[in-house]
Amino acid sequence: MSNRWLVAAACLCAAGGVATALCQKPKQHPAARADQHAATSWCQCGAHPPGPERDWTATPYANAPADMSPYAKFVKPYSLNYLQPTIFTGPGRNAPDPQNLTEVRIGFVGPIAPQDPDHIFGMRMLHGAQLAVEQANARGGYGGKLFRLMLHDDYNNWQESAVAGSVRPTNPEIWGSASDAAVKMIYDDKDWAIFGSISSEATHIMLRVALKAEIPIVNSASTDPTIPETSVPWYFTDLQDDRVQSYTLARRIYTELGFKRVAILRINNRYGRMGVPKFRDASRRLGHPVVIEQKFMAGDTDFSRELRNIQDSRADAIVLWTDEIPAAMILKQMRAMGMTQRVFGSYRTLGSDLLAQAGSAAEGFEAVFPYDPTRTDSRLVHFNRDFEARFHEKPEQFAALAYDAMNMLLDSICKAGLNRIRIQDALDNIRQYDGVTGHMVFDPNEKNVTPMYIGTVHDGAITYQLAPMAKQPAAEPSTAVQAPGKQAPAMQSGAAAPTPYARVGEDGVTYLGPARPDLPRGAVRVVLFGPQAEKLAQSAAIKAQLAHAVHGDRPWTLIPVDSGQNWGAAATQLVHALLNQHALAIIALDRNAAHLSEQLALKTFVPVVALCNDTTLTSANVPWIFRLPAGTAPVTALRLLEDAERRGGPNPQRVRAVLASGTSIDGQAFLPTGDPHAR
Repeated sequence: MSNRWLVAAACLCAAGGVATALCQKPKQHPAARADQHAATSWCQCGAHPPGPERDWTATPYANAPADMSPYAKFVKPYSLNYLQPTIFTGPGRNAPDPQNLTEVRIGFVGPIAPQDPDHIFGMRMLHGAQLAVEQANARGGYGGKLFRLMLHDDYNNWQESAVAGSVRPTNPEIWGSASDAAVKMIYDDKDWAIFGSISSEATHIMLRVALKAEIPIVNSASTDPTIPETSVPWYFTDLQDDRVQSYTLARRIYTELGFKRVAILRINNRYGRMGVPKFRDASRRLGHPVVIEQKFMAGDTDFSRELRNIQDSRADAIVLWTDEIPAAMILKQMRAMGMTQRVFGSYRTLGSDLLAQAGSAAEGFEAVFPYDPTRTDSRLVHFNRDFEARFHEKPEQFAALAYDAMNMLLDSICKAGLNRIRIQDALDNIRQYDGVTGHMVFDPNEKNVTPMYIGTVHDGAITYQLAPMAKQPAAEPSTAVQAPGKQAPAMQSGAAAPTPYARVGEDGVTYLGPARPDLPRGAVRVVLFGPQAEKLAQSAAIKAQLAHAVHGDRPWTLIPVDSGQNWGAAATQLVHALLNQHALAIIALDRNAAHLSEQLALKTFVPVVALCNDTTLTSANVPWIFRLPAGTAPVTALRLLEDAERRGGPNPQRVRAVLASGTSIDGQAFLPTGDPHAR
């Protein structure tokens, strides 16, 4: 009998198996593939490795619905990415098995240091992985060899002391301990796979190391959609990413509930930055661009400024992208301020911590969630019981997803044997899986694309409902008989008016930033920018108006900037006039001058009166632009600004507020967009 068959026989005789499958055959899901975990009846210990994944195609990408796909309303792309697997085609699958091993090591990296802000999530993830490993070892491990987690943290000491504005170190440690840990796990610990992390920065860094070292990375907690989109063939995750979360939220908010003006309030870290772009994309494609996005720093406890800005934006719903405790504080402060908007959240905003901290303020809150934790099937019931007995707390999503992901990894090691490439092959061949978090479906990028759930808070409890991303069919027309005496509504003649794809800027935009200070004492300066600005500044009409505009000890002067010169020189003069000479406003004499002035005004917070007919100026959602028809005399714009300054004072923000008020100023009035009011 060959050595390979002796190893297989030893595995077959071992007590139990990995991931519920070393020496027992669990019930198979009817839709599962035959080569998937649910059909495994014993640990093969690499006797029959599955081989490389076959090439296949899954469309659409991530099951994205057509109305939320990029450019779907306009053009069909000539090529689409991420529809086929990235298969490792290099050598190494036939490398001999290692000899004289006493244990099978798996690297674990996550935020497990006590000082890490995500420490509690890292420990929950670790506990879920530990439980899977302990149960596998109790059933015999890998042919009698125990699995062992080699623990590493992805938090560096420099992060603990660095604060905003401080000088960061420039040595290699700034890349975090993730890169150091990956090298140690691969070359010192000699791990067969890496499990982690929550941080997408750490995961991205480890993925680059894995590309060189050829080692699988299994993840259960990072939702950054760009990680699997690197086309690196060493990644596997069982958590739906931010794209699936965002599209699910967008379908619920816009299609099912009919909201149109939605604001975003997010934490200012990579989790928040990488999460909300997919929601912004979905909102725009459904015809309702996000009206405002506000950010806060980790550790903030006062959200009143951000909430006031959202309230001023007239949003009718708010999406939170943060964790449970900040979400609870935001909900309580919203209700204390009298804000009644519906609130929705990412998957990390929902759980028992939210209920405990927010209390009644959480009533009606909804968030996406990767699975239904209230199910009563035997897998989840047994897991909840075992986890609570082992760690003396109830498991939540970080623990449950880690438990499932670790079981899939352990099972893949059992199928493939101790060979990193074959282990990745086994992971790649998982198309469907039944775990404690439910039934999962994986796409060619080795990520879970199963539909998510919407969790709703009501009476201090959370209920869950399956929430597909696809638009559900419209209800059948009513067949009710018309009541006597009731007249049916008249049919409209002709075709219905087309629904606009999106509304951007039609309702105007306001300035929601901090208050601007008054200009320094002395002359009030206005920039005159455009062709022949020097000559116009010397005209009799302009000089007469400047002489008339003297208010007390504040004479008015012009700073002419000719647009006929090199644009770099013109831009330099404009910046000097706005930042060093503290100009009150800009008068732009033509279209080209107006567009450059608009960009500078957006940075320097000064109003611009543009003399041109280009309506794209006032459709860019810049609150500082006001347009008069081309051909309007520059002296008219000067009189307008002088009148606005007399009403609002020598302050660019208050002058802007006067211009935006819609009242007649020297015979001129503006719409909320900044366009001239038709008279």
